[in-house]
Amino acid sequence: MPHLVHVLALSAALSSAAATIFVRQGLRGSDPYTGVWINLVVGTAGLWVGVLLTGGLGHVAPAGIAFFVLAGLIGTVGGRLSRFVSIEKVGASIAAAVINLHPLVASGLAILLLGERVTAPIVAGTVVIVVGTVLLSLGGRRLGFRPWQLALPLLSAACFGVVAVLRKLGLSQMGPVTGSAINVTTALVAFSAFLLAAGRRDAIACRGRSLAHFVAAGVAENGAVFMNVVALSVGSVSVVAPLYGVAPIFVLLLSPLFLRGLETLSARVILGTVLIVLGVCLITALSGR
Repeated sequence: MPHLVHVLALSAALSSAAATIFVRQGLRGSDPYTGVWINLVVGTAGLWVGVLLTGGLGHVAPAGIAFFVLAGLIGTVGGRLSRFVSIEKVGASIAAAVINLHPLVASGLAILLLGERVTAPIVAGTVVIVVGTVLLSLGGRRLGFRPWQLALPLLSAACFGVVAVLRKLGLSQMGPVTGSAINVTTALVAFSAFLLAAGRRDAIACRGRSLAHFVAAGVAENGAVFMNVVALSVGSVSVVAPLYGVAPIFVLLLSPLFLRGLETLSARVILGTVLIVLGVCLITALSGR
């Protein structure tokens, strides 16, 4: 069973990294709004199929619906849109590393709102993460983006950190598959309404390689989430979370192979990414000890 947990968590991390690569490729011929909409369509279809395969809706509580609806608006719309824009503006490698800070945000909110205590690993992990982020910021000037643009992946990390708390509250009221389906469906409806209100109906249309890449990204991302959930169901958070958190390392490894000419890696970017992953591992694996 431990080996299964390791395989699932690392497979989820690799799938998440592949989604980032596919998004970057799709953005070559399209824009983030189109990518997010296709991603939500794929996720909605996949999750409702999952609901049917797992026996239907099951118990559905109003409070649980409210939490997952809010999670869809904040995390899935806000988090994914800022993620796609981040990949376009600062690159796949740096975006993946900074967005990986969401466990830090979730830990901070848990301390403030849920009364969890501050531990030495949280403090140490935070310091390591800050150093890594500073290195990414300094390295950004050579890679063609301004340091302030790191606010985009930081916003995405904040959204994903908030949604982790909301989903935890929602899961006390209903099952994960149904809750996730409500989450992503809310996001799809809200984002589609936003596109129509903003006069961006063209964002719903996509074809060619960009469409293929965005669909592949949606499959990979939702597959990563599914494998991560399965891994958590059979293994401990202290094992699964650090392994899943190495996704930015996989992005670094895949970028020279699939993003040649689009991504330029420097020593500062590599070191900064490694430090951020190390800091996240400290927080997620050791904070409860």
